[in-house]
Amino acid sequence: MRRIYTGLRGRLVLTFTLIAVTASALVAGIGYELVKRRVIERAEQVAVTDVRDTLTGSRLPIGALWPGDSPPTDLEITALQKSLRVHNGAVVVRYEEYLYADGGFGMNDVPADLRAYATDRTVSRREEIRGSMWLVIGTPVWRIEPIHIARPTGMSVFVFVPLAEEEQLLTGLRRPLATAGAVMLAVALAMALVSAQRVLLPVRRLGSAARALGAGHLDTRLPVHGQDELAELTATFNDTAAALERSVSELRSLEAMSRRFVADVSHELRTPLTAMTAVTDMLSEEADRLPGEPAAAVRLVLREIERLRTLVEQLIEASRFDAGTARLNLDTVNIADAIFDCLDTRGWSDQVRVNVSQGLSFSVDPGRFDVIVANLVGNALRHGEPPVVVAARSTPHGLEVKVRDHGRGIPPTDLPHVFNRFYKAGTRGDGSGLGLSIARSNAQLHGGTISVRAQEPGTLFTVWLPPA
Repeated sequence: MRRIYTGLRGRLVLTFTLIAVTASALVAGIGYELVKRRVIERAEQVAVTDVRDTLTGSRLPIGALWPGDSPPTDLEITALQKSLRVHNGAVVVRYEEYLYADGGFGMNDVPADLRAYATDRTVSRREEIRGSMWLVIGTPVWRIEPIHIARPTGMSVFVFVPLAEEEQLLTGLRRPLATAGAVMLAVALAMALVSAQRVLLPVRRLGSAARALGAGHLDTRLPVHGQDELAELTATFNDTAAALERSVSELRSLEAMSRRFVADVSHELRTPLTAMTAVTDMLSEEADRLPGEPAAAVRLVLREIERLRTLVEQLIEASRFDAGTARLNLDTVNIADAIFDCLDTRGWSDQVRVNVSQGLSFSVDPGRFDVIVANLVGNALRHGEPPVVVAARSTPHGLEVKVRDHGRGIPPTDLPHVFNRFYKAGTRGDGSGLGLSIARSNAQLHGGTISVRAQEPGTLFTVWLPPA
């Protein structure tokens, strides 16, 4: 679920949505405010003009209300109120200390500053009174003398014009604006999904192609459509894939040549080694009858011949794993007997302690299991210190074999590399550096693993083989 919102598609849709919502809100808000201002200003202008026309126009000439200096009568003021009343509005007339009010409105409903300004000029203001919007217009009343001179009468008129119709108009306008915003939002979402699909489709294709390359399908290529940045990226991917395919092909060719060379050299060395090994027993017997220095030289030659024979056998075995020709010949064997046979054959029985139940049987390749044990025990004897202990037990997950020595141990920096071919930890020993690699390859051929761990003191190798 988190990926939906944090992925590129989610970000594109969210961005388009935010833009659409912002644009809709701005357009609707600005449009509504412009219409509102225009409608209210129009209503105010009409109302103010109507009041002025009523007070100064022909419909009710103020000069005719009362001649000379005689004050207006109640009847005249009532007539003035009726002439100024608009629809359901109200008119409040203040004349000196007298107040003429109707429609339930009084001076308390007139804003204080409007009362002060209405003594010498016409002013207006929108006010919310009793839960409704009203336009309050305040204006002084002038007396027109026969010589057309306007004199103040001391009378102020406050007209309350209802804005209910304008409010209804604006309320009705909000609904279509909201509908238009929703339509714009839906269109933006649709455009966002379409745009995201158009953008993400090439990206998904590139991802699938990259995974195919990682899986080893180096001939993967993508069609290039258009001339935009995604098309350029696709073309770059194709060029990179082609270069990678050429490089890997060259590397594979070189690796195959190297493997063939090692295999050929190993097999070619086998013939002279066979002849050399055939005379080792005779040379060994002669060494006992030779003087000191010649005897030491013969024993050195014999030791190096044995090392060379072991190295050639290990190289041949490694070449079989590289070529993929190594096969398992599984058989159910007694693990204790297999380990004792391995030690007896190599003359290690007196140097190794074995902790294995005699009744433990397991399905393994006897020859390859012998190689695993021999390499691990030989490594412990050459590079470690006694006692060397071999233990084996059956677990719910398979067979577990442990080989431990009690020497100085392998340096922590060398532990991750001990199974690499030809790797020698520091200056330890005179081995070829292939034994542990071959042991691990044999374990992996069984479907198992070999791990190494430092101990106090010594080193512990653990072999795990799954049930067949």
